Amino acid sequence: MSMVKKKNSNFSADREEDRQLTERMLAEEKGADAGNPDKTAGKTGAEDGVALKRNITLLNGVAIIVGTIIGSGIFVTPTGVVKEAGSVGLSLVVWAVCGVFSTVGALCYAELGTTITKSGGDYAYILEVYGSLTAFLKLWIELLIIRPSSQYIVAYVFATYLLKPLFPVCPVPETGAKLVACLCILLLTFVNCYSVKAATRVQDFFAAAKLLALGLIIIIGFVKIGQGGTDGLLPANSFEGSKSEFGSIGLALYSGLFAYGGWNYLNFVTEEMIEPYKNLPRAIIISLPIVTTVYVLTNLAYFTTLSPDQMLNSEAVAVDFGNCYLGPMAWIIPVFVGLSCFGSVNGSLFTSSRLFFVGAREGHLPSLLSMIHPTLLTPLPSLLFTCLMTLLYAFSTDIFSVINFFSFFNWLCIAMAIVGMMWLRYKKPELERPIKVNILLPITFVLACVFLIIVSFWMTPKECAIGFGIIGTGLPVYFCGVWWKNKPKWLLNIIYSTTAFCQKIMEVVPQES
Repeated sequence: MSMVKKKNSNFSADREEDRQLTERMLAEEKGADAGNPDKTAGKTGAEDGVALKRNITLLNGVAIIVGTIIGSGIFVTPTGVVKEAGSVGLSLVVWAVCGVFSTVGALCYAELGTTITKSGGDYAYILEVYGSLTAFLKLWIELLIIRPSSQYIVAYVFATYLLKPLFPVCPVPETGAKLVACLCILLLTFVNCYSVKAATRVQDFFAAAKLLALGLIIIIGFVKIGQGGTDGLLPANSFEGSKSEFGSIGLALYSGLFAYGGWNYLNFVTEEMIEPYKNLPRAIIISLPIVTTVYVLTNLAYFTTLSPDQMLNSEAVAVDFGNCYLGPMAWIIPVFVGLSCFGSVNGSLFTSSRLFFVGAREGHLPSLLSMIHPTLLTPLPSLLFTCLMTLLYAFSTDIFSVINFFSFFNWLCIAMAIVGMMWLRYKKPELERPIKVNILLPITFVLACVFLIIVSFWMTPKECAIGFGIIGTGLPVYFCGVWWKNKPKWLLNIIYSTTAFCQKIMEVVPQES
């Protein structure tokens, strides 16, 4: 009995030590703030404690959406649409339709984001409407596969274009590209850990660089149209060879919508936006028309020089386009491709870390991931976790096959979130809704999502079945980690001791607000 008492007293002493450590760190932060009028200015209410501050302006929000949507795809392989559409005219129509479709979805998310004002995007909305288990399975696939794999792929493309001038006549070595990709991820993780403002400035700069590069391509395209010789773009000729099969149209839409992926990423950081009720919808209304216009005009510019067959056979469409017109300055295009990828990785790291931060705060991930550095005011543990999960994909030999298993998953979750929005209108009409879209928009969008999901199951049934199997692996994790409340004391002690140790190492504390 005396041994048990001694053990319990030691455990209590450890808890008291950790509590005192947290209080001391908070006191140091408050003392530093007291001596710095710039830091204390503007702090009110919930912002008096340790919490993620509202630093994201309207411009930052636009840069997050534009910078995350425009990755490497529009520069390197905008060929999926033309391959399935079969003609120049139908390809441009598909790009425009995908832009309008994404805008409708983003407007629905503007209502969701101003009704449910939590960060976390789809995860937070599914948690609110469908409950803990469904939200956990969404989070499970995001952290296990979707977020880290997509981040690593874009970082790898960045590395390939960065190293290509050193290997002009041969392929870039895979090991070298992987090493540079990992360095890219580590560097951007450091920037995001150091300062939210530094991360948003990086995002602003690289979003502007992307638009500048695509603007150059568009201007060249219009000059080419003005010079003549582009009869293939006339309405009478541009639709020759169009495919009208159900599967082809569906896959063309899939390819186009994949290029617009990221239109909902600003909803992952709602809590950090300045005046989210105003700036969230404004950022969406500004960003999506810009991206749609740029995508359509960029593809039009490509078609002034490259035929559909040439585009399909090209390894990097923008580079081939630049080689035709820029001469000795053609190196600009690969540089801008690399910059575009770098910015996309930054935006994805920024939003992914907030997803895991919110998941931990809701009890679906270890509590350590919901902690914040009291001086830097960044979610340090969740950023390091995002970095680690992404770096693990450097050991993978075939990432794309894994991603293909979840072609349906993104649209299923988005459709569930928007159905939830309509359900909340019916069940909770008293909720404040600064933005309220016409009911026809979410109904049309959900029906389109159902069409995309059916196409996915129709064209790739085996991959979708495997995807559901992988989703099912989250069930035992949920029941052991979340649902099982009365864990044995020895296990709780291990969890607590590990959390406290990591908390001391990283010097992080729980969010106070």
